[in-house]
Amino acid sequence: MSQTDTASKRIIVGYGFWIFLLSDIVMFAAFFATYAVLVEATAGGPSGRQLFNLRNVEIETACLLLSSFTCGLAAIGARARRAALFHGAMMATFILGAAFLAVEGREFTNMVAQGAGPTRSAFLSAFFILVGCHGLHVSIGLLWLLTMMAQVVAKGYRADILRRMLCFSLFWHTLDIIWVALFSVVYLMGVET
Repeated sequence: MSQTDTASKRIIVGYGFWIFLLSDIVMFAAFFATYAVLVEATAGGPSGRQLFNLRNVEIETACLLLSSFTCGLAAIGARARRAALFHGAMMATFILGAAFLAVEGREFTNMVAQGAGPTRSAFLSAFFILVGCHGLHVSIGLLWLLTMMAQVVAKGYRADILRRMLCFSLFWHTLDIIWVALFSVVYLMGVET
């Protein structure tokens, strides 16, 4: 297989994965639109101003943004075939992603304990679906991350593994972009209403 065959396959895989990511973004856009319509539909229950703890959201944001940086380092380590950089950065990405999920899980648990679960109002249903769907994507990303680490250990830095690493990086960075939108639209605007 020549270098041009590998490059063209990498481009085709990347292009196909971008189509997947764009379909995911369309799904999130629909959830954002639903949330925007239902944000005032509290049915006499608590609003975002009463529920959201920006300190926790800041911690979540820091974890996810740092994990995007470490994911980038892991991609550099994979391309350079430097095992210590790749595995160290992937492990840091995993820890930061897991910390993000832990804080989000605690937020959801506290809200439900206060009687502000997803069945309380249309606003809370939209909130739990939008934020929960993002959390589900992060969980899937963490499983994928572990799979990528295992594949590198078992098979090395083959071209197909590096293509999968490219797709994983695109996925992880897209989750960051969606989180920035969530942080701005749901949390920052939520404490203002």
